[in-house]
Amino acid sequence: MKNEVKIQAVNPSLDSRRSFLKLSGLALASASLLIAGCSDSDDDQPMQEDTLPGVRNGVFDLGSGDFGVLTYAYALEQLEADFYTKVVNASSFNSAFSSLEREVLTDLYHHEVVHRDFFKAALTGALPNPSTQLLPTLSFNYGSLNFNSRTEVLATAKALEDTGVAAYNGAGRLIKTADYLLLAGKIVSVEARHASAIRSLINPNSKDFAGDDIVNMSTGLDDAKDPSKILPIAGGFISTKFTAKYLP
Repeated sequence: MKNEVKIQAVNPSLDSRRSFLKLSGLALASASLLIAGCSDSDDDQPMQEDTLPGVRNGVFDLGSGDFGVLTYAYALEQLEADFYTKVVNASSFNSAFSSLEREVLTDLYHHEVVHRDFFKAALTGALPNPSTQLLPTLSFNYGSLNFNSRTEVLATAKALEDTGVAAYNGAGRLIKTADYLLLAGKIVSVEARHASAIRSLINPNSKDFAGDDIVNMSTGLDDAKDPSKILPIAGGFISTKFTAKYLP
């Protein structure tokens, strides 16, 4: 109880940031429902030279073009949703984290589940043959990560959120359809708020929420990394084998 009072007293901005996170998640969910019907016109379909997602030589490949990028995002959102599901359901969740921290982590859990489910629904509705082209539900392995440890959970959340922001920023240039690019922009803005919130929980009253380790001081922009740089990092948690041969 003392820890809860101390955190709220020394860093009231975290509480307002948590409220903003909740509102941003609701706004994204509404926007996702509006965009879910896109891809009805020829302009929204991937170009002929694009490679559709699907099994090749016995292994699922993410493909290329818009569907490849969306499938790549779906894989990452599956990871984040699974991680936060395990966080909020850990046996020591209520004792390891303060009330404010639990609220923030629960909000992030809800956001990532919305992201994951949206990509699944959007791809199911847009892929020519989702029965063979939709990325299956992935399995994950977190090794020795102790989900009852505040320090380990927040450190992993920080790594996942920072990686997620860099992933969306790097994939944006690969998206050809305006509606999909708009959606990616909405989601990356929420992911950046997640990263900021986690960093503030780890080190309250600091500049870490926008530290120079993630924001380039010469450009004022977040990191942007290609899938080939992101997947080896995220892949450390993913047990299900898949390839990304057609993404840079």
